[in-house]
Amino acid sequence: MEQKLILIILFIISPCFTHSVKHENGVIFDIRKYGARPNSDISQALTKAWKEAIASPKASKIYIPRGIWMLSQVKLSGPNKAPILLQVEGTVKAYSEVHKLPDKRAEWITFGHIDHFTLAGGVFDGSGQAAWKSNDCKKNRNCIKLPINLSFNFMDNSIIQDTTTKDSKNFHVKCLACNNVTFQRLTVSAPGDSPNTDGIHLSHSSRVDILGARIETGDDCISMNSDMSHVRIRDITCGPGHGISVGSLGGNAAEKDVSGIYVTNCTFIRTQNGVRVKTWPSGPATLEVSDLRFEDLVMIEASNPVIIDQEYCPSNLCDRTKPSSIKVRKVSIKNIRGTTAKAEAITLNCSKTKPCEDVEIGDVDLKYVGKNGRITTKCANVKPRFVGRQNPPVCASHFHHHSSFLGAHHHSS
Repeated sequence: MEQKLILIILFIISPCFTHSVKHENGVIFDIRKYGARPNSDISQALTKAWKEAIASPKASKIYIPRGIWMLSQVKLSGPNKAPILLQVEGTVKAYSEVHKLPDKRAEWITFGHIDHFTLAGGVFDGSGQAAWKSNDCKKNRNCIKLPINLSFNFMDNSIIQDTTTKDSKNFHVKCLACNNVTFQRLTVSAPGDSPNTDGIHLSHSSRVDILGARIETGDDCISMNSDMSHVRIRDITCGPGHGISVGSLGGNAAEKDVSGIYVTNCTFIRTQNGVRVKTWPSGPATLEVSDLRFEDLVMIEASNPVIIDQEYCPSNLCDRTKPSSIKVRKVSIKNIRGTTAKAEAITLNCSKTKPCEDVEIGDVDLKYVGKNGRITTKCANVKPRFVGRQNPPVCASHFHHHSSFLGAHHHSS
């Protein structure tokens, strides 16, 4: 104990070449030792601490203490020699003005090419309110690309835990080309009318777990795109938001298969959708979406509690002349209960040329709380297997008289 005390005193009084402190588990890099001050830009201090941490042959901890720390933009890349923990106890805050970003094409905080990384704690405030007002991306395809709060690219064997991301200008979290990454006890916070603020967006990744998150936002709570496999999403509370989505898929010929997406024990509170799969008609991609489990889900006045939409066409910006060429198969929809805000409780609108296959539906108990007619389900190009109770009867009209999907404009075959 005396030896440790002497070492600490020596560190305090001696001019060291490094700003790190040795501790039992490795080395601590406190951003204040690199010139960081509360309420001022810590980009340079954090970058310096990061460079020393990735060079350390021993496990290291970068520490951001309590307080408010401004950050213009930072790119924290590996490779690292040993495990790194970024422990944040304060709030890291973005400038509200997009023009203050040094690189206007990049994300706000980017982590990349790292193995065995942990981000623990902290609030990351994207200050997005002003940027949302000028967001015209739904009408203008050449709109300014706004920065994502936290971007994780080419990450392996990493954990993001007990972290809050709020008011991002764009997506809150992006996970690209990651393998064996866990998000646990994450909080995402933005108003329901904030545009393009997806909670967590995944693509080209495998073995991703999202466990125990609270997501309130203006777009998808969780969205998954091309080339995804082995994803477990469990114990999520979503709302406001657009639900948990696979897709949209089909717009790009280079897209790859999606498989092994398990969404279980989640609650959707007044969301635009519950769980959904969306693929474009007439798209060039011919991939397969398979092994989906949507099980043990609670809906509280959610619209479209379960929806497979293979004619996904927002703002009518697509060519409807050909059906989707994406195959959806091996889907389990079980133990879906609660209330729906739309009369169509379950929608399975599959492709005419590639009907959905191996769909099993079990124990549905949904009550419609609106006033536009009676609760129904809509089905096209699918023949599910049924297990247990269905309330309302799922696909009943489809089998009785092969009804059209959503009125006279979309005839099922």
